[in-house]
Amino acid sequence: MLFNTLTYAVFLALVFVGAWSLCRHRLPRLLFLLGASYFFYAHWDYRFLPLIWGSSTADWWLAKKIDQSEDQKTRKRWLWGTVVLNLGVLGFFKYFNFGIDSASTFLRSLGIEGPEVTLRVALPVGISFFTFESMSYVIDVYRRELTPQKSYLEYLTFVAFFPHLVAGPIVRPRDLLPQLAGRARFSVSGCSEGLFLISVGLAKKIIIGDYLALNLIDRVFDSPLMYSSLEIYAAVLGYALQIYCDFSGYTDIAIGSALLLGIRFPLNFNSPYKARNIVDFWRRWHISLSTWLRDYLYIPLGGNRGSRGRTYFNLMATMVLGGLWHGAAWTFVAWGFLHGGALAVNKWVAEFRSSRRLRQEISASAEVVTQQSPFARGLAHVLSVFVTFHVVCVGWVFFRSESFEKAWTIFTQLSSLTLHHQNLAPSILGILFLGFVSHYVPERWYQGARQFFVDASWPLQALLLTLVAIALRRMVTSEAVPFVYFQF
Repeated sequence: MLFNTLTYAVFLALVFVGAWSLCRHRLPRLLFLLGASYFFYAHWDYRFLPLIWGSSTADWWLAKKIDQSEDQKTRKRWLWGTVVLNLGVLGFFKYFNFGIDSASTFLRSLGIEGPEVTLRVALPVGISFFTFESMSYVIDVYRRELTPQKSYLEYLTFVAFFPHLVAGPIVRPRDLLPQLAGRARFSVSGCSEGLFLISVGLAKKIIIGDYLALNLIDRVFDSPLMYSSLEIYAAVLGYALQIYCDFSGYTDIAIGSALLLGIRFPLNFNSPYKARNIVDFWRRWHISLSTWLRDYLYIPLGGNRGSRGRTYFNLMATMVLGGLWHGAAWTFVAWGFLHGGALAVNKWVAEFRSSRRLRQEISASAEVVTQQSPFARGLAHVLSVFVTFHVVCVGWVFFRSESFEKAWTIFTQLSSLTLHHQNLAPSILGILFLGFVSHYVPERWYQGARQFFVDASWPLQALLLTLVAIALRRMVTSEAVPFVYFQF
């Protein structure tokens, strides 16, 4: 069920009324939310309902077994059972086709005709997200950072809760389970904030993301040889905007939907293209995934506790696996490899600067050397943001391209330095301008607009929402465009 459809609007309104009608009765409310969440998931394909129920049930039971055991070896065996089960299910559904195709291609390159495999496995929507959420719960119980959830119903609702079910954010059990266990309390300001976030998310998705995708990005990436360097550069910038507006727009709608039901999700995006380096970018982009990879992959691999080479390896392994998490294609592996390399370079530069700064402080002229004018600091900041953004854009080319051949064609066309731009209509340039201006405005402006809406009277809120609805109606296509992260 797509968030950008009238079907979802009706569904959310019915769930809102039903959930708050049962707010004084915790068990019926939980049953209602769980039923609504399973209905939401079944709207895509009801045949995969046993998968999400079975995965949730197994992890809830395994966590209890881990907690009940005092023997460390037994606890570790149960943990490995969880990891094998979750990653096995994820690997089968997400990477079976990829593995078969890659093996067939490799055998053909050796002149060997392998056996024909006719089985094609469908990818259950949202499997990457609910698998990571459920697995993190068991790992936290194993680490004794979390006590096992006594209520089976609360745990099923935690995994299946529809606002975050399909494309995140990846909500940690410590953030959501206490809210489900506690008594629901209606908040007018929370509902107002939820409506604000939903309207902003839809505007990002439809007015900026979908418009750029349909009128520029899809055309250029499908047939890059037909476009000039300038047009391809605009499409690459446009895709950076599209994937941000599409995914952060989805997150805004998810957070807003949860707020309407009295549940608050953590922040998932924080103006990522304002990042001054690649580390800062990953502190701002898809925060729930980056922190998950840090806590459950990078740190267990050793983090930065070993040698410099080991730290670089851990960074590369984390990001390559993070790239493969996004999709079963070698282009995603390349995207992860690029980000892992950029993180390693950033760490090396930071260490080099730290050692040089230490030497300067030891020298007698340190005060003179380290002084820098405000203009120079500002220029350095702008340049670092500019360079970081374009490194990210290089990665987005691999992320968006269907193959390395398409990505290479994009880079080749960019290097041709042709400047004709008949495909860059004023409306496209206007949306590009709107997207970047709205992203780079000071954060206090956005917070001020949100607070203004929350504090406004209900007639003014209704008027503002009506104006947004009119704008969305004028920009919307005949068919709803799926969110980019639904494929993951």
